[in-house]
Amino acid sequence: MASGAFSAPFVVALGIEPVSAAAGECESVLRLRPDHLQQNAFVHGGVQATIADHTAGTAAATLIGPDELVLTAQLNITLLRAAKGEFLHCHAKVLKGGARLSVVEAEVFCETGGECVLVSKALVTLAVVKRTR
Repeated sequence: MASGAFSAPFVVALGIEPVSAAAGECESVLRLRPDHLQQNAFVHGGVQATIADHTAGTAAATLIGPDELVLTAQLNITLLRAAKGEFLHCHAKVLKGGARLSVVEAEVFCETGGECVLVSKALVTLAVVKRTR
C-alpha cells in the first residue's frame, strides 16, 4: 500500500480504512455512523465523494515513483441512488496511468444486511508531482 495512504487526518476522522491495494487498484471500507448522514438519514454525498477520491488517489499512487505523489486535479462523482446501510465499500481502478496525469474510476457500494448496491461512481483525474522535502 502507498506509504501513509490512509493516514490523512480527514480520512482517519471519517473512519475510512484500507482493504487492499495492488498495482493500479485499491479497495477501502467505511463503517457508517450517524455523523456520515445528511438531513434525510442517507449517506452524505461528501462522504461518498471522499471515499471515492481517496481510494482513487491510493490506486494511482501504486503506480508512481518514491519521489512522487498524486494530487486530485478533478473529481466528478455521480450519485446514482440514495445510500443507506451499514458500510460503504469502494473499489478504484486506474484507467490511464501517466507521468503527469492519471485517470481513475471509483465505484462506491453501500452494504445492508450483506447485500451491496452501487450508489455512486466517480472519475478522478490526479496530477503526478514531485515530492518536495
